[in-house]
Amino acid sequence: MSQSVVKQTEGKPPAASAPRRRIPLESLRELTLLPAIAGVIIAGSILNSAFLTTGNFIDIAQFSAALGAVVVAESLVLLVGDLDLSLQSVYGLAPMVGAWLIVPKSEVGLGSDLSPALGILILLAVGLGIGLFNGVMIVKGHFNSFIFTLAMLILLAGIQQGIVSGNTIYDMPASFVYLGSAAWLGIPVAAWVSGLIFLAGGLFLRYHRTGRAIYAIGGNVEAARAAGIRVDRVRIGVFAAAGVLASVAGLMTAGHVDAVTANQGNNLIFTVFAAAVIGGISLEGGRGRILGAFTGVVLLGLVQNLLVLSQVDTFWISAADGAIILAALILARFVEGKRR
Repeated sequence: MSQSVVKQTEGKPPAASAPRRRIPLESLRELTLLPAIAGVIIAGSILNSAFLTTGNFIDIAQFSAALGAVVVAESLVLLVGDLDLSLQSVYGLAPMVGAWLIVPKSEVGLGSDLSPALGILILLAVGLGIGLFNGVMIVKGHFNSFIFTLAMLILLAGIQQGIVSGNTIYDMPASFVYLGSAAWLGIPVAAWVSGLIFLAGGLFLRYHRTGRAIYAIGGNVEAARAAGIRVDRVRIGVFAAAGVLASVAGLMTAGHVDAVTANQGNNLIFTVFAAAVIGGISLEGGRGRILGAFTGVVLLGLVQNLLVLSQVDTFWISAADGAIILAALILARFVEGKRR
């Protein structure tokens, strides 16, 4: 009897020993950005005395607010396993249409003299309509999301420039540009709104049934469909929500500079992907958290601000974005290898 007990327990760990808790490898990229952010702040304080000032951090928050809203939009699309390059043009076209309809002809407007409130509603409707169109064509029409949204990016950019003949719209009503020009408690309203978007997006993905469905669809579409998830509806809804968020972000920028230019949004999508990728959002879908995307936006905002304060040429700022993306991809490959 005693020998059989010895044989059964031989080679097994003691019952009293508790398993070790390990940090998920999927969180590695998010954790890595925290010391990187701290390093940029330390470097900035050494290189430029104006970096660690309240006014400068408010400028960073103002710049990062619009970027953050688009990053959340793109992250949602990436999590379901798709891409949306046209968010760059929605960011420019939606506020352009809204401003074009409310300013007089003397200010390059249509002359319809619509109210600012109606202009904002139209702006949101433009983003929603483009997002729905993209979603329906990609999901129901089975178009490749990269190619289709690339074509939409080019088409919408042309419309943005064409309706104003390449001009810039100025002198918009104060209520129309309030989101990007006002401040609460010394902090830009755009930063408050962007923070709320990040918070709502994170809670939605973590606790809402549709948020969890987004991860399931990005992980395995057929398994999600077999589990009873309405895959097509969720994917189309994600594109629609992304379009609305991009139009809100465009309004933030228009309010900040008090103008809508014919090229607003040019090259924005590269910075958006940089923030999402370095924040741990997987390009293959199904993995990543909004918290990581937020840290990616913060890091890019700090880096770009430091380069501007150091009077670095614009093309070197673009090179820095590219270098950050490459570093993130290498780290992502390392993490993926470890996970497997």
